[in-house]
Amino acid sequence: MAEQQLGVLKALDVAKTQLYHFTAIVIAGMGFFTDAYDLFCVSLVTKLLGRIYYFNPLSAKPGSLPPHVAAAVNGVALCGTLAGQLFFGWLGDKLGRKKVYGITLIMMILCSVASGLSFGHQAKGVMTTLCFFRFWLGFGIGGDYPLSATIMSEYANKKTRGAFIAAVFAMQGVGILAGGFVALAVSSIFDKKFPSPTYAVDRALSTPPQADYIWRIIVMFGALPAALTYYWRMKMPETARYTALVAKNLKQATQDMSKVLQVELEMEERAEDIVKDPRLNYGLFSKEFAKRHGLHLLGCTSTWFLLDIAFYSQNLFQKDIFSAIGWIPKAATMNAIHEVFRIGRAQTLIALCSTVPGYWFTVAFIDTMGRFAIQLMGFFMMTVFMFAIAFPYDHWIKPDNRIGFVVMYSLTFFFANFGPNATTFIVPAEIFPARLRSTCHGISAATGKAGAIVGAFGFLYAAQPQDKTKTDAGYPPGIGVKNSLIMLGCINFVGMLFTFLVPEPKGKSLEELSGETEAEK
Repeated sequence: MAEQQLGVLKALDVAKTQLYHFTAIVIAGMGFFTDAYDLFCVSLVTKLLGRIYYFNPLSAKPGSLPPHVAAAVNGVALCGTLAGQLFFGWLGDKLGRKKVYGITLIMMILCSVASGLSFGHQAKGVMTTLCFFRFWLGFGIGGDYPLSATIMSEYANKKTRGAFIAAVFAMQGVGILAGGFVALAVSSIFDKKFPSPTYAVDRALSTPPQADYIWRIIVMFGALPAALTYYWRMKMPETARYTALVAKNLKQATQDMSKVLQVELEMEERAEDIVKDPRLNYGLFSKEFAKRHGLHLLGCTSTWFLLDIAFYSQNLFQKDIFSAIGWIPKAATMNAIHEVFRIGRAQTLIALCSTVPGYWFTVAFIDTMGRFAIQLMGFFMMTVFMFAIAFPYDHWIKPDNRIGFVVMYSLTFFFANFGPNATTFIVPAEIFPARLRSTCHGISAATGKAGAIVGAFGFLYAAQPQDKTKTDAGYPPGIGVKNSLIMLGCINFVGMLFTFLVPEPKGKSLEELSGETEAEK
């Protein structure tokens, strides 16, 4: 067998970095900015929701969300994301990347606004509508994963393809950071405008009616960046690889890429013979796919699943961990608005010092170190630092050692992002055939979100104290924060082992990786 590649695809692979590469990064990246903001901003306001809608006047404690409501609010968007990744991943291969790309963005804009406008002032009505719209928000976000990754991989040249896809994914970190900044800004404005009572007890139990606006503004802000990029997303041409290899329209692919690359590309008259080779038209559930890519798909899905258990547990519930070690004061010592400020400040510091730098380290080194090395290193270091804070946990929660705990905890975020959180997104967009690329990325991403759901719901209960008399808000006894962190460390170690199933795509064309344009000599 000898590999032959279409001229238009060769032109893309060897193209110098140009303006259109950066334009594509910004357009696809703003979608991921919105994705991350919308998924993680809810962790900033869950305690506020409990204070507003579940305050019991007969109790001397601030209100908090019941266990089932907290689980639903935190996890429902992840369930929607999982469904969206499977559906839109499949649809992206059937209808084309561009046609589906606009649909996902519209869903994200509408559902972000609708989530903030959740009906009524009673707890049941607000929580029900919030969860309903966050599910469909997640559904739209889910479509953005396979489409953004696939579009960027198919536009990029093979020399810097990893950095371009990583740069799109790095906007997730900027979205998390933006969530913290928005929470800080909004809570600061309201805290100054509606000061707390003087006495400590009154201050802790007070929740001014205006606090209801805070969580709504924070949630709705996610619609803004998505709306700003809609026009540019619709102007992007369909990728040449989809047009040539899937739609079988080589003429259109050549014309589109001639405009994008701003060079004249010659039309290949006999290239259709390569594209239509019947031996390469195997389906997702065929023996040929299992033979060529079965282990690759297993490696992508398993590592993403294991990574997201740890990653989303850390992100969604870092406020609970920081409260447990005393870095965020107890709710009874501050008012509702100030609590949002303190949680937002903690998330911002973690994002600024570890999360965001981790993403951009991946951008800088992925095309020199390779995907495999970065993923293996990331899982290993996450395991090391998780065990380093888990086994001597009683040492870290002492007042004098809490800063050390935060530093160690931050390093697990750094190596998650300079590691498997980025590479699990990148590799599935590179190693599968064009006609199955979006579908396989959607399957990998959906498996990851299944891990995120396990992390979101599992850690919520597992991290509760083992003593039933000490559990919060009616949660059943768990295994405690210490044992939960040990369990997450073990999960990271298993992820490191499954990394050996994932191939190294560095420096190879997409067609070389997938064997897509093979033909007999």
